Amino acid sequence: MKKSVFRVSALGGGHGLSATLKALRIIAAEHLTAIVTVADDGGSSGRIRQDMDVLPPGDLRMALAALCDDTEWGQTWAQVMQHRFRSKDGVTGSLDDHAMGNLLIVALWELIGDPVDGLRWAGALLGARGQVLPMSRQPLTMSGLVHPPAQIGSEGGSDISAEPDAEPVRIDSQVELARAGRMGRLSDVEIHPAQAEACAEALNAIELSDWVVFGPGSWYTSVLPHLLLEAMRTALYETEAKRCIVMNLIAETDETAGMSPADHLRVLHHYAPQIRIDRILADPESVKQSEREAFQEVAAQIGAQVVYQEVRSADRPDVHDPLRLAIALNEVFSS
Repeated sequence: MKKSVFRVSALGGGHGLSATLKALRIIAAEHLTAIVTVADDGGSSGRIRQDMDVLPPGDLRMALAALCDDTEWGQTWAQVMQHRFRSKDGVTGSLDDHAMGNLLIVALWELIGDPVDGLRWAGALLGARGQVLPMSRQPLTMSGLVHPPAQIGSEGGSDISAEPDAEPVRIDSQVELARAGRMGRLSDVEIHPAQAEACAEALNAIELSDWVVFGPGSWYTSVLPHLLLEAMRTALYETEAKRCIVMNLIAETDETAGMSPADHLRVLHHYAPQIRIDRILADPESVKQSEREAFQEVAAQIGAQVVYQEVRSADRPDVHDPLRLAIALNEVFSS
């Protein structure tokens, strides 16, 4: 496989961004930037946020681990970063469920005094291929409204006022939003503080990129946040880079229950209608034949060409295969 010389910025968070980075480091390792959401308020990251005035480190840690190469050094450090502490039986310890990488990153932040510089030091220690940046130096939170299933808003297709007596429920937590799809359809998703500054280094990376990649991942809480921060949305609109969306392998999750692949595209277009997409990469099995006409119609509305290519793992059909995804992205970038 011919390696690309493209400069690529990959946007997202959690397991979805990790999957993209494992593929992109094969084809664009020396020119790769991961731009990571910083609104996580659950698990180890949530506990650290409560105790300390720092960014949630969890998604940043996962991105760094994904960029470790396949040498013994790289894979050992990737395992160290992902290692979670467990107390002995019968003991509830203060370190329980904390990831080692979270603690290492926060230690570097405290010693160095800047989150971007701290991540650079962490990347150097790990031998990470590419760089990891937060979308903002400021910890963010998320909120949204959950409408009963009969109320499907413009983000999903029809009239939000179908049942005017049913009041939407407001949720003010990223981790709760990630589970809200089982309660109904999300709308009015916002980032707080609304006027938070985007990371200058991230904006510069977007400006200098040849390609910007969105997804896969939790659609509302990992992919969408980058479009909610005004300065980043503007950068994504103004960049001369081409834009590619990598679709999820499974459309319906705890966050997106009842949503079709076309609905996923409608959500992004609803929140950032001025941003045009060039390519949409989807595994053939992730978009049913009955859904393809609507999916491709919405793709055309946002300026995108759909590319169907097998990118799922043969052993785990719910997980992207890094090599298959690398081949597919290389072909997309070269087309």
